[in-house]
Amino acid sequence: MSEVKISAETRSEFGKGAARRIRRDSKVPGVLYGRGSDPLHLTLPGHELLLALRTPNVLISLDIDGKTNELAIPKSVQRDPIKGFLEHVDLQLVKRGETVTVEIPVHAEGELAAGGNLLEHVLNALPVEAEATHIPESVTVSVEGLEAGASVLAKDITLPTGTKLAVDGDTVVLQVLSAQAEEAAEGAEGGEESAEA
Repeated sequence: MSEVKISAETRSEFGKGAARRIRRDSKVPGVLYGRGSDPLHLTLPGHELLLALRTPNVLISLDIDGKTNELAIPKSVQRDPIKGFLEHVDLQLVKRGETVTVEIPVHAEGELAAGGNLLEHVLNALPVEAEATHIPESVTVSVEGLEAGASVLAKDITLPTGTKLAVDGDTVVLQVLSAQAEEAAEGAEGGEESAEA
């Protein structure tokens, strides 16, 4: 997994006004917490952080005030709902060798059996436990030839070495829906709408 170095500054101003001033300077307010230490309020460079967050569960090496270095992973990211820019980020302190629980994206590959069936992602991301510096970026699942009614359970997914499930193995991750069942459901909804009208 990739490790990105970012310089950060501690901040002592809080509240909406301070946050707006930080964002006007193309920076992002954030909080670093974990391992029983007091939360540390930071200011981070907006563009560098935005690029880093394109990688799910990216490992960030923080250079804080040019004095200390800490490893962290993003736990919560707030974005402007319209413009999409970063408003705030929560970072969790981690150390090499430590196990963390994260969610990794699930990608499906392959063609379903003929018949126009639909693949439903019940879980878009799979909760796993992994060593903080070896978090997989994603997992890929083959759905080649799956028929309507078939499902892929969490325990069916091959995880990278050193990664364990953090969810019940019988949890459904992907399932194949019959195209006819989907159409019937839509037809029923249409009937209800006309009845209401």
